[in-house]
Amino acid sequence: MGDTSRLPSLDDLKDQAKRLRDALARQGTTVNHSKALELVASQYGFRDWNTLHASLGNSPPKRTLTLGDRVNGRYLGQDFKGQVVAVQTLTSAHGMTRVTFDFDEPVDVVTFDSFSAYRKRVTCTLDADGRTVEKTSNGEPHMVLG
Repeated sequence: MGDTSRLPSLDDLKDQAKRLRDALARQGTTVNHSKALELVASQYGFRDWNTLHASLGNSPPKRTLTLGDRVNGRYLGQDFKGQVVAVQTLTSAHGMTRVTFDFDEPVDVVTFDSFSAYRKRVTCTLDADGRTVEKTSNGEPHMVLG
């Protein structure tokens, strides 16, 4: 059975089948939409479309980040808004993505009243839910996307 952690959304898979059907038609091979869905399922290592569809289940779509996306959330306990400036999918870490953010306003990463340290650009490794594995001393993830 195929690996669902790396699958596009159901809508993206259906769009892929439509594009495949259209490309084959341009080359003189006519296939119906059902056959195109079966071919897409096969490309992802599934026996058939029904098996692929069942593997995806009714889970919500995974959050994917791309360059230029506007994001918000909390970083080291501070609210932020910003933009994604770099994205790298980590193949060695299942479902993890290394993302660099440029915050609209610098975030104070120090909790002491006597001094401050501001960061405007940070790089984090996020799981599929938009959270870091690393946690602060109070058990909260370093970053949580909103």
